[in-house]
Amino acid sequence: MSKTAFCFPGQGSLEAGMGREIAEAVPAAMAVYRLGSEASGLDLQKLCFDSPVEELVDTEVQQPALVATSLAILAALRAEGLEPDVVVGHSVGEFAALASVGAITAADAIGLVRERGLAMAEAARTHPGSMAAILGLEDEAVETLCRKIVGVWPANYNCPGQIVVSGENDAVEECCAEAESLGARRAIRLKVSGAFHSPLVARAADRLKPAVDLIRFHDPVAPFMSTVTARIEPAARLGSLLIDQLTAPVRFTQAARALVHDGVTTFVEVGPGNVLSGLVKRIDRSVRTFSVNDLASLERARESLST
Repeated sequence: MSKTAFCFPGQGSLEAGMGREIAEAVPAAMAVYRLGSEASGLDLQKLCFDSPVEELVDTEVQQPALVATSLAILAALRAEGLEPDVVVGHSVGEFAALASVGAITAADAIGLVRERGLAMAEAARTHPGSMAAILGLEDEAVETLCRKIVGVWPANYNCPGQIVVSGENDAVEECCAEAESLGARRAIRLKVSGAFHSPLVARAADRLKPAVDLIRFHDPVAPFMSTVTARIEPAARLGSLLIDQLTAPVRFTQAARALVHDGVTTFVEVGPGNVLSGLVKRIDRSVRTFSVNDLASLERARESLST
């Protein structure tokens, strides 16, 4: 039997007005923003619906706004009777994925990512760094460069031919230049405030751990595919994985392949943008993808998935 995975996007997928159309039409979705605002101490409804993108880009604001929007869209999918067979999240999207299967509450997820964003911003100020996407090289070639150049690490395995590296500014620059000399199609510096998913933000993991330790994790009602390990993970390991996730690479390519191997034929991107849908198609062209972020795409998903 073919399976459906719900996948939850990470930073960079934000949009002005994200979630507004769905929230205004679906009361359960609007309720997520109210709950999230209380959990984060931010007016997420105002930020997501009315603020320009410039007010959303800061890590400590973007993360709760993204997770709240994903969970609001999830509420709208549920109102249509749609449920996943398995879930996966890209970086901060893992918090929304865990809430979607009842491993943590929505309030806990949004509260935790507010603290996560603050911790990451503080770590980035303490240990400045940067990130860059290397396009058009084999994963192994980029991994070899990272082993050769001190101070840079693979950070995101997004799809074949697209790895993001993270590290000290000079090391990232050197890695980009070396990659282009090896035949990389492009090396694009990302607009981020720090060297995320690298050892340079270990202080963020230290700061987040006490907040995670206060959370009680429940057995997921549907399997949770970790992008830290690219394996289905149980409740007992979830807290430590959320800490490890800050300094470990995001293994989205490996996780998506594992899901396809396990019978997933449809991926539903639950959240703003369509970044993950594009990545999944590059990982395996045989699967179906849906990006659900407004009423029209919600209706398309309902019509296709209900049948």
